[in-house]
Amino acid sequence: MTVTDPPVGWDLPDHQVAEIRDFLRDCAETAAGTVDAARPEAVLTEFARTSGYRHTEDELVTGCKIAWRNSVHCVGKANWRVLDVRDARQATEPDDIYEACVEHLRRATNGGRIRATITVLGAQPPDGPGPRIWNSQLVRYAGYRQPDGTVVGDPETVAFTEWARSLGWPGGAGGPFDILPLVISAGTAPPRWYPLPADAVLEVPLSHPTLPWFADLGLRWYAHPAISDQKLRMGGLTYPAVPFSGWYTSTEIGARNLSDSNRYDMLPVIADRMGLDRRSSRTLWQDRAMLELLTAVMHSFELHGVTIVDHHFVAEAFVRHERREQAAGRTVDACWRSLVAPTGASTTATFSRRYPETVRLPNFFPHEPREAGGANGPGCPVTGHGG
Repeated sequence: MTVTDPPVGWDLPDHQVAEIRDFLRDCAETAAGTVDAARPEAVLTEFARTSGYRHTEDELVTGCKIAWRNSVHCVGKANWRVLDVRDARQATEPDDIYEACVEHLRRATNGGRIRATITVLGAQPPDGPGPRIWNSQLVRYAGYRQPDGTVVGDPETVAFTEWARSLGWPGGAGGPFDILPLVISAGTAPPRWYPLPADAVLEVPLSHPTLPWFADLGLRWYAHPAISDQKLRMGGLTYPAVPFSGWYTSTEIGARNLSDSNRYDMLPVIADRMGLDRRSSRTLWQDRAMLELLTAVMHSFELHGVTIVDHHFVAEAFVRHERREQAAGRTVDACWRSLVAPTGASTTATFSRRYPETVRLPNFFPHEPREAGGANGPGCPVTGHGG
């Protein structure tokens, strides 16, 4: 009887073998290269032996771009080819992860010319937890619950703010726009908090081109969303900490973050300053106040040289992306409610279009929220959906 080596990947589930082979093939095809026949066999052998392997630099870069292209929640994925991928897999300790996050913010901010950026920290080990950034975004504002039940700051982050304080964070000045610390863990060690340095966080004070009193409201917002509560599934591996920055659409700030009644709820304040009649919704005071808030957001970001897009521009770019993908023989998967702006919806190019919502790998997935409510649901790295 002749003894031979078992087939490559003989003890791996079929879906795992297919995921790895498909990933390596997609990377080669997307990068306009040729498939190295030896690479899948070597990876499957290593994976069967150790329950893991290491992506090459090219696989990491191309895989992250494909994952953005595959996202069903992002209206800005038309820019997937220009994603700046930072390899920080060597950062394994909380202090090193913190430094990688700070450098991510500086690089993505880029002096206001926001750069679509992802930083990939270490892969999930087979025998324990990997690195974790507990914030929903690298930059968020604190929410302080007052004795009377009201909130100073962002009501959405009250639970996270209280958790951070239980970890030892002393809190900020107690104002509406205090920057939360980063909360980071690695392995089985308990989470630790880290303050963000001022030079890593660019904020935009809001003013209005024709309403001088608007600046007196003291509103501001940070320059870009850096989604940090997602995990990346790619080629059989999971990366549990992959902060991802893009640029805002004006509606996410003006028609959600600052205007939602369960967030900063600024529409009544703005309407009163405008002298609008709020006794009935029939006066459309919410719509008129929101339009001026959107105007202020666009004006202020442009005034301070910070990249921002409007909902019409980003919807038209998505439709052009759809056509390019169809020409390349690929299907565009998307969640309709993530593509359509919260204001002026029917005037945007994506309103009347429908897409399959098939989730393809590689892709981003939300972490399970912390029990106290520290994480949000799926986020869009370019439009800031989710915060």
